[in-house]
Amino acid sequence: MRGRVDWVSLTLVALVALGVSTAHAQQQHKYKLKPGAEGTLCLSCHADFAEKLKSKFVHTPVKTAECTGCHNPHTSNHGKLLSASTKTICATCHDQIVPAKPVSTHLVVVEGNCVRCHDPHASNNKANLLQAGNALCAGCHKTIADALAKFKHSPVEGGCLNCHDPHASGKSAHLLKTAMPGLCLDCHKSDSPSFQRQHLNYPVAKANCVSCHNPHGSNTAGILFDTVHTPVASKRCAQCHEAATSPDPFKTRRPGFELCRGCHSTMMNETFSKNRIHWPLVDQTGCMHCHEPHASTQKKLLRAEEATLCGTCHKDTMEWQARLAEKQKQERAALKGRPEKGVFTHQPVQDGACSTCHLAHASDNDHLMSQASVVEGCGACHDWLKHTSHPMGEKYVDPRNKNLSLDCLSCHRAHGTGYRYMMTFPATTELCVQCHAQFKR
Repeated sequence: MRGRVDWVSLTLVALVALGVSTAHAQQQHKYKLKPGAEGTLCLSCHADFAEKLKSKFVHTPVKTAECTGCHNPHTSNHGKLLSASTKTICATCHDQIVPAKPVSTHLVVVEGNCVRCHDPHASNNKANLLQAGNALCAGCHKTIADALAKFKHSPVEGGCLNCHDPHASGKSAHLLKTAMPGLCLDCHKSDSPSFQRQHLNYPVAKANCVSCHNPHGSNTAGILFDTVHTPVASKRCAQCHEAATSPDPFKTRRPGFELCRGCHSTMMNETFSKNRIHWPLVDQTGCMHCHEPHASTQKKLLRAEEATLCGTCHKDTMEWQARLAEKQKQERAALKGRPEKGVFTHQPVQDGACSTCHLAHASDNDHLMSQASVVEGCGACHDWLKHTSHPMGEKYVDPRNKNLSLDCLSCHRAHGTGYRYMMTFPATTELCVQCHAQFKR
């Protein structure tokens, strides 16, 4: 045995002397391949792969004919005979891609899905990217790509990597190379007369630039977000903030909703005349819980699209809806083209349109419903009210609870239940016999 170990050691030394790496030599010994057989042997079967090697950029293990750097030539527990999981195999060599304590990490990196961006063998683009420039990023970030409209931010046209790290950032959220406003100030000199004039001499060098500006592009001059608050559009910052020369120039002239009342008095008076007020409106933050004060991508200056915005507080409801949507998706797949037999979730919920049924600010009705009558509220969309239906209304008492009248919610749930037609029981007969006990079998 001693002689065999010495022979192996001498062989490795000889290979190193010939310019072959120790790791490469060990890999050859591991699989007992013939000398020089790794790449050549693979190409004898994978002949079409030879064309791939003519690409401008070739992955180092492929270029040095070390297919066994990533693949096991005999057998594997992973697809394509990979020697490790696709989620971890790249990190065996590229372990410095993500900083030790990242502030933000690209989702595909978290998932270990490197091949969403890179070709593991060869490409005509640098870093073996599947596409060059912004085209690669636009494949996933379509909403941002579509925003590159009339007014374009020049760094974006030059490439997303001007501002973002593609894998992870150790300094800022959103994969930004530097936290704002520092990133913006690399190009925009806040002490220049034109910069100060555009910002009415407010000291914005320490402000959050994206509270007004879309960093990618917009249809509004100055790349302001497309929906701009009137005082901002007309450059009347002092209407809401203290003067630019004051000790605290960004302080608002009044707290919470009191500031907004100055312009939106009619809406405010109507809101506070209701019996039930949406709680975010009445604390010190007030309207800013849901609305951007300067500019937004959304109508009515909303901070996000409706479902996402409501979901920041009503997470339990949104998570429940997501589970129901997944269940419905699975059911549809099981039907395989056959007619669908009722939905699990309400259409406005699927559309993320909470305001179809609820009022955002205040209401005289439970749950901020827009209609006092559940029957009339549902009837606004469901025309079955024009035909014969189950008796409903104030004069019909629910047999299960004498304190309740019969309405749509006696049998259905407004957001969904996990059963077809959003019913409270899985089968129609099971539901009906809750009241009509004489028909129970």
